[in-house]
Amino acid sequence: MKKVGIVMGSDSDLPVIEKAVKLLRELDISFEAHVFSAHRTPDEARTFAAGAREAGFGVILAAAGMAAHLAGAIAANTTLPVIGIPCRGPALDGLDALLSTVQMPSGIPVACVGIGNGANAALLAAEILAVEDAALAERLAKKREADREAVLRKDAGIAERL
Repeated sequence: MKKVGIVMGSDSDLPVIEKAVKLLRELDISFEAHVFSAHRTPDEARTFAAGAREAGFGVILAAAGMAAHLAGAIAANTTLPVIGIPCRGPALDGLDALLSTVQMPSGIPVACVGIGNGANAALLAAEILAVEDAALAERLAKKREADREAVLRKDAGIAERL
C-alpha cells in the first residue's frame, strides 16, 4: 500500500496533524511526517515533493497557517494528490490560510479541508488510497459504520435525557 506524506509548515501545526495521524494509525496506513516551510525551507519542501512518488507515497497532506503557501508549493512539485489543511493563525483565525489553500491557480490543484480539520484530511487521503486497495476500502466502511453507531447511541441517550 502507498503511504501518506505529511508536511507541516511549523511544529505549531502539530495538534492538527496529530488528529490526522490518529486516524491514519486507526486505518493501518503508513505515513511519514516532516516540518518544511514553503518560505524558510523551500529547497527541502521541493525535494520532498519531487521525490514523493518514487519514495512510495500516494498522497500528501500539507498543513500550514497564515499565508499557507505550503500545499501549493508541494503541489507545484508533484503530480500526487495534495490535501491542504489550513491552520488557525494569530490574525484571522485561519481564514487567511483557508483562502490561500483553496485559491490555487488553474493547473495546480490542491484539495482542501476545513480549518484545522486534520481528521478529514486523513480520511480523504484514505479514500484516495482505497481506490486501489480493497482492504483499506473495507476498513473505511467499518469506520463509517462505527461512527454511525456512535451517533445513534448519542441519539438514544438524548431521547432518554429529554
